[in-house]
Amino acid sequence: MITVSGSALSLATPETINALNAIVVRLAAKDHTLWGAQAAAEAAVRLNWIDLPTNSRALLPELDALTAWARSSQISSIVLAGMGGSSLAPEVIAKSYKKSLTVLDTTDPDQISAAIPADLTHTLVVVGSKSGSTIETASHKAFFTKLFLEAGLNPADHFVIVTDPGSPLDKSARGDGLRVINADPNVGGRYSALSAFGLVPAALIGVDASLLIDDAASAAEKFVDPGSVAVQLAATIFDKGEQNVAFFDSDSDLPGISDWIEQLIAESTGKNQRGRLPIAIESAHAAIAGAALKIGFHEGATADLLVTGSLGEQFILWEWVTALLGYSLQVDPFNQPNVTEAKERTGALLSTWNDGKVPRFKAAFENDLLAVYSSSSATDLAGQLTDFFAHPSHYIAIMAYLSRGIDEGANQLRQLVATKSGKGTTFGWGPRFLHSTGQFHKGGQHNGAFLQITGENIRDLAIPQQNFSFHTLLMAQALGDGQALSDRKFPLLRIHLKKRDLGLAALLEALY
Repeated sequence: MITVSGSALSLATPETINALNAIVVRLAAKDHTLWGAQAAAEAAVRLNWIDLPTNSRALLPELDALTAWARSSQISSIVLAGMGGSSLAPEVIAKSYKKSLTVLDTTDPDQISAAIPADLTHTLVVVGSKSGSTIETASHKAFFTKLFLEAGLNPADHFVIVTDPGSPLDKSARGDGLRVINADPNVGGRYSALSAFGLVPAALIGVDASLLIDDAASAAEKFVDPGSVAVQLAATIFDKGEQNVAFFDSDSDLPGISDWIEQLIAESTGKNQRGRLPIAIESAHAAIAGAALKIGFHEGATADLLVTGSLGEQFILWEWVTALLGYSLQVDPFNQPNVTEAKERTGALLSTWNDGKVPRFKAAFENDLLAVYSSSSATDLAGQLTDFFAHPSHYIAIMAYLSRGIDEGANQLRQLVATKSGKGTTFGWGPRFLHSTGQFHKGGQHNGAFLQITGENIRDLAIPQQNFSFHTLLMAQALGDGQALSDRKFPLLRIHLKKRDLGLAALLEALY
């Protein structure tokens, strides 16, 4: 059973609780007018997540057939290529059930290289893309297609595609004879944990998908009750009155749930210069900096709120909480205009880099290990950082366009910056954060400062049928997002690691 407890529950006002109690039945009935006239058209085609705990049962026979085929084909390695909701929910599922799943949610060529299984013969690549036109997953699919062909394997035996019906990917995959499972088109990507996007990878790695949806169905029945856990959580997060909300799942049975919630809340509420900024922290005692509501996921944790329950219950709970929070904040919780903006800026840069190479830029400071790009005239790294931290801001976002799982020293950056700056600090791996906190950075409260970290790669990888490589794509995503932040006059500091390990070590030393 899902429960919520903690001293912060007293922060929710009767007015907010009553207002949310008054709409829960309408939400359960999928009333698309709840978030105002401007949001109604989008909401009308985004509310089927409410029915997933029951409607996804129809997927179970298809999942059984898929897993039986995978077993008969002696598939032993699953790679998931997806961004945002297409990858975060399956990753939580895999970690929670202690199953093996390689998640590929990057364009960093070093991380992609590390994700290539040694034995492609027994490898299955699941490509998840709602729109069917996501540049990251399209590039992953083209890259693995080439690998399979070079290994003398038929790609049709090694791909499963999850996408909306009629999408470009749906049409091309079916034309190529690939296995395709369609998701409900009336479910947004970040609300898709209990749809085919979450359940197909779950089933393939050996998780009983029926347990997830059964738990979610039981929990959701209670959300329409007055003062339900969904109402209490949404009201508390809204009435706390602070922008920052910290989440930690260390020592819990749900490793990674904080990252999934981070995307859900940041991308859903960060609009019209309002919202709530989720900060995934390393542990109950990690530095947060700045005022923040702290939420944990296991009994006995030091937190303002404790939310306990199974993974299926947590998935549907936080989707309800986010929709209710959007109502209180008066924002459309289903669109993501600034995620689209980042994609467009990436494409614009790639179209101007005709030779497929990243142009050279003049650094404000440079040595053998790194180059710094900023408006500061400081002549060393320490001075550049001091000038950056001096900018007035409510929070700092660290955006690391590096290799998750390889450049692990970067994981120390969030806590170091939080401690040194005294400001709420988020950390995101690029480009995956563009599908998460990236929306909040530009659409939420305009009070952030932004630390970008890019770097040279050990090796680069070509993208088939493109005149640019994965490294060039990664840099275009970083610089395109940097343009969007600079155009809004936000404080921005980019540190480019010319030598990955040594440059990162120098940055960490400067922050101690």
